[in-house]
Amino acid sequence: MTASLTNRQRRNFIKLLGAGAAASSLPGCFSKSSYAATKPSDFYKVGMQGNARILHITDVHGQLNPVYFREPNVNLGIGEAFGRPPHVVGKKLLKHMNLSESSPESYAYTYLDFEQGAEKFGRTGGFAHIKTLLDQLRESAGGKQNTITLDGGDLWQGSGTSLWTRGVDMVEASNILGVDVMVGHWEFTYREEEVLSNVALFKGDFIGQNVRVKEDALFGDDYYAMVEKFDGRGLFDEDSGHAFQPYVIKDFGGARVAIVGQAFPRTANANPQEFFPDWSFGLREDDMSELVEEIRSSESPDAVVLLSHNGMDVDVKMAERVAGLDAVFGGHTHDGMPQPVKVNNAGGRQCWVTNAGSNGKYIGVMDMDIADNGIRDMNYQMLPIISDWLPADKEMQAYIKQMRSTVYSDKIIESRSSEYFYNPERVGKTFETILSEKLGIADRTLYRRGNFMGTWDQVICNALRHEYDADVALSPGVRWGTTTLKGHWITMEDVMSQTSMTYAESYVSEMTGEAILNILEAVADNLFDPDPYLQSGGDMVRVGGLDYTIEPEQVYGKRITQVVLDNGKAIDPAKTYNVTGWASVNQAPEGRLVWDIVRDYILAKRDDDMVLRLPKINHPALIGIGDNPGIADYPGKVIS
Repeated sequence: MTASLTNRQRRNFIKLLGAGAAASSLPGCFSKSSYAATKPSDFYKVGMQGNARILHITDVHGQLNPVYFREPNVNLGIGEAFGRPPHVVGKKLLKHMNLSESSPESYAYTYLDFEQGAEKFGRTGGFAHIKTLLDQLRESAGGKQNTITLDGGDLWQGSGTSLWTRGVDMVEASNILGVDVMVGHWEFTYREEEVLSNVALFKGDFIGQNVRVKEDALFGDDYYAMVEKFDGRGLFDEDSGHAFQPYVIKDFGGARVAIVGQAFPRTANANPQEFFPDWSFGLREDDMSELVEEIRSSESPDAVVLLSHNGMDVDVKMAERVAGLDAVFGGHTHDGMPQPVKVNNAGGRQCWVTNAGSNGKYIGVMDMDIADNGIRDMNYQMLPIISDWLPADKEMQAYIKQMRSTVYSDKIIESRSSEYFYNPERVGKTFETILSEKLGIADRTLYRRGNFMGTWDQVICNALRHEYDADVALSPGVRWGTTTLKGHWITMEDVMSQTSMTYAESYVSEMTGEAILNILEAVADNLFDPDPYLQSGGDMVRVGGLDYTIEPEQVYGKRITQVVLDNGKAIDPAKTYNVTGWASVNQAPEGRLVWDIVRDYILAKRDDDMVLRLPKINHPALIGIGDNPGIADYPGKVIS
């Protein structure tokens, strides 16, 4: 028994799932809303406007089935990003993008009337529905030979099934989907050997110009031995140190297009390095510029595009500074932007910067009219995936159903703290049985996305404080996690969609008030530094048990004030407090996994009507952002 799935185990798992996928006559398992019959007849009709079509999805975060996902009402732009998409929300976003209220697009791209929209339009995404639409878009382009399909990363993580299979479920699903090229971020939070095994299973190209093998690994034998097991994957170029291909050239639609890969540059800061001890990351803009120039001169492509997991603000800055890029297909910041941001880069070339949201909610479609070794015209649109408006692809649907019938065993690895850290109560049950457990009914819509506090984050913080009887709870400001509607059952799948990661152990420790203040300041600086290259791309750390005031446009050390516990007492910098949290990027704590803590909390705190009630949401007070178009309908206090 080993800490990782063996190659034989992975092959057997894929073989089992392949047998299930062949059973394409299985009945459908996705619900249909009555509104499906009123779908506009031309909603998904996209005529080809060129000869080469690029299809783009990103930040799926393990969500194979249709989901609800509420877009943010707070996405502040600071400095040059003020008022520039994606930092425009609600009605202002609709006006900026020339979209109508109470429309499918309003439901897809904004938080406005979300509950009513969810009732009217239903869930979004789902790989069986994405596959159907991708096939339609390939057909309308004149055939698959005229298209390329890109995935922007954060594909293998974010669900119970992706965690328990170490991302294998998503690799096989992406193969069925027909993904040709992808980059990574959370992919690297499995062990290196698991990453390389998944790359070997993936039928497309896994690329990244900014992922390098560390010199120490190149001087030893262990890394070479691991790479040899996977036919050289993990060491694309020993001289340059590239772990993966930096770019690929794809011929489609009679054109040659170079696709350059960019993994999340701050992976080593945002995630535990113990998972990738032999790899380094970075923005590496100079290397990117040199690479694009070399591709232009030596490969003579018709177009050069960047497949990026930088985050949209970073992509805009990079597009301005790197000569030779025609388009950026971005991810990481989960920005569902129906239109690209167009910038002129250092070489005088116009570059279109796009971002295709998250959770399989959208497909970006870019048609290029290419002739005479260049682009004559480009056309871009993003299509929301209204699940009930698209029939489920039978092969994908059967695969998902079969995969979810997998039995949880004592070999399942959930955590970094122990080779066999698992919950014995789940052993012998299928993934479907575990994930469909009903825990309680939501007293309000539970969501995460937004610069500050989300209601799902409050549930997690409350659960941690309840577990450890702590003064304060801290939860990371990650942007992944689906939405649970008011009045709907909270299931174990909902909990796993908020918490599934390989370092989900919890902790409680004594911390001074000064340390708490420093954490808040540091995270705020990562989020609101006016230089996009210094931002982390996430949201503010979530807090339970305290309130604070923040002035985003201030400088480091002056953004956070008036930090007060729920009992009304101000935080004393010299006093010590019990602080609980999870997802530590440092040494692994020993506490229980957070999804078990949240599950037990909901079961313990639901009332006689099975409703989980949240008495308070720790929304921070905001200063100086009243005229910012990146905020609307904020439930907390806004101070001019």
